[in-house]
Amino acid sequence: MLDDLKLLHERDAQDALGIAERQWQQLEHLYDLPDMQNNYLNVVFAGMGGSALAATMAATWPRCIVPFETCRTYNIPVYVGPGTLFIASSYSGNTEETLAALEEADAKNAHIVVIAGGGKLAEIAGERGYPFAQLPPLPQPRFAALASLKALVVILQRAGLSVEADAEQTMHKTSIFLRESVKSWVATVPTAQNFAKQLALDIVGTSPVIYAGTLLYPAAYKWKISFNENAKNVAWAGAYPEFNHNEFIGWTSHPVDKPYTVIDLRSGLEHARIQKRFEVSDRLLSGKRPAAHVVNAEGSTVLEQLVWTTALGDFVSLYVALLNGLNPTPVDLIEKFKKSLDE
Repeated sequence: MLDDLKLLHERDAQDALGIAERQWQQLEHLYDLPDMQNNYLNVVFAGMGGSALAATMAATWPRCIVPFETCRTYNIPVYVGPGTLFIASSYSGNTEETLAALEEADAKNAHIVVIAGGGKLAEIAGERGYPFAQLPPLPQPRFAALASLKALVVILQRAGLSVEADAEQTMHKTSIFLRESVKSWVATVPTAQNFAKQLALDIVGTSPVIYAGTLLYPAAYKWKISFNENAKNVAWAGAYPEFNHNEFIGWTSHPVDKPYTVIDLRSGLEHARIQKRFEVSDRLLSGKRPAAHVVNAEGSTVLEQLVWTTALGDFVSLYVALLNGLNPTPVDLIEKFKKSLDE
């Protein structure tokens, strides 16, 4: 079925597969932002769902030289003040939690920067003169993860807060790597040669559980979001080494024939003890959970491995959606929920 291009096109009405194929272009997107160096004490990033993914990724790369916290709710941390670089991010520009957090940050005289595709956030940025990163047009926030990451990287660079000194140039090089990498996962590549399609066929009908170490956890979390919103599948993401201190035991009771697919995102760049934890855990859990599908991240740098695994998850979740007979792009129930909150 996944090699029936006519059927795929009919189900993928908004061309989500094409967006996934072209996402390398998001790493090339340009943002007109001013110099913002100001001896900041900390950074707080306010965002929800797909709009918060950039902050999760930034913890792996490019990292920040001052404390960095992600705010996924209405209220901001108590320490926010004039020494805070506060980044409000919402693809729609209308996310109520982020708008509420922005008003609190403004009242505490934080230095505010906005990332948005439009909406109220863009209007507020224009009215108040906040530095503003305009995201490129895409159908859903989750499709803009790399564009949001690029915006955050530029902000950290302009503020002198990025650990990676040449982060923007690194993103350019990585865009070329990603452009070539996704070619083996596109719809025109038959299932026999397409790892993303093969993995989708193994996953369909189950609930995916994705694990990664510290470096690739942001990609695992993106897989979770993509399965939730693209495939309309319940999914979970977990991280090593924390896994071995609790969830590890959760797999040890009940039959091995559990309704899950376990996916391990592994990186040779992870801490050596984390790599060993994957191996020992897999051995000790043999016969107690479904055998893990091991995905060995490709790429010679942390950023390459991060975007490679993230993009692979996009393709896999999209193929699972199509196997489920669904159009992957719409999230109608989320929109209904938002409207119901105001009734």
